[in-house]
Amino acid sequence: MTDEQHSPAPMALIPLDFSAFHRLHREVYVRWSERYLGNRADAEEAVDEAIEKLHDSWSTVLATDNPAGYAWQVMKHRTIDYARARGRRSTLINTLAFETTALRDAVDPIGELEDSLALARAVAALSDRQRDVIVLRYYEGYSNREIAGHLGITEAGVRSTERYARRRLRDALTEERHEQP
Repeated sequence: MTDEQHSPAPMALIPLDFSAFHRLHREVYVRWSERYLGNRADAEEAVDEAIEKLHDSWSTVLATDNPAGYAWQVMKHRTIDYARARGRRSTLINTLAFETTALRDAVDPIGELEDSLALARAVAALSDRQRDVIVLRYYEGYSNREIAGHLGITEAGVRSTERYARRRLRDALTEERHEQP
């Protein structure tokens, strides 16, 4: 392939709606991917590859029933493929366990770490959609509206998904506490 086939499209050829999409979603994608990969540079590379793929098929993306949801899945799959190609596993859940405010301010850091690890395991057991909503809400701090826009679901869908995810988390943590000696 020639260099021309690998070079980015000139700015004049990038559709305005794609440019707006890129500005709106890229940083959220990078932050999610960074949590998954554990490295900002790798996350940017994976997300940029996903965005390039979306750009190359932009008219097809726009023709889907849910372009934002489709794009989110492309980004997630590209991030997962990126990790797999490098023989790496997700760091998403491991980093979640160590990033709680409670752990930083704990009187009993070991006990708090055990609770954080239990929560991280419970988050790992959620469905993909539930995990995405919980991560974007509680670890990234996005609002229902922002989460809905990035995942391509309604705000009511975000609230419902969060409600069920919180219930599953509560049940898992309660069960784990009962299993401890």
